[in-house]
Amino acid sequence: MDQGSLAPSRRDVLRTAGIVVVSGGAVLTLAACGAEGQAGAPVPTSAAPTSASSSPAASSPSASASAEASSEAAPSGPSVATADVPTGGGVILDDADYVVTQPSAGTFKAFSKICTHQGCPVTKVANGVIECPCHGSEFSVEDGSVKQGPANKPLAESATTVVGSKVYVTG
Repeated sequence: MDQGSLAPSRRDVLRTAGIVVVSGGAVLTLAACGAEGQAGAPVPTSAAPTSASSSPAASSPSASASAEASSEAAPSGPSVATADVPTGGGVILDDADYVVTQPSAGTFKAFSKICTHQGCPVTKVANGVIECPCHGSEFSVEDGSVKQGPANKPLAESATTVVGSKVYVTG
């Protein structure tokens, strides 16, 4: 910035404050590069314009708060409280096509709740198996494999992620 100038250049304002644009859940941070010999040069913040859209006080805390929130954000997708999934058993999600199981303490798995025999939804998890009411097929809570037919293919497995006290079906 020219020392004799009263107004900072756009580059100086962007370098000082940054601009955070939040739109549709995405965060975009823009910053300008200094000219050769000016990199890292301090720019007085009192010379920055005072409009709400470029105020350093309004932009800087939002950038750090948004970055922290997104690094700790839970994944999208169906979820269930870890406390609701019994060890050695599971929970059939009402609002999604998954069964979430806990074959051993702290290990969570997710499987399709659609039986591979004729497409009926499973309705019960008990005694280490996922049960289909239509024709009696049973699947393992550990890996979705067939324990009892007539189904001859395992339930499709999906990835899970535990964040806090919830397990999410993520894949």
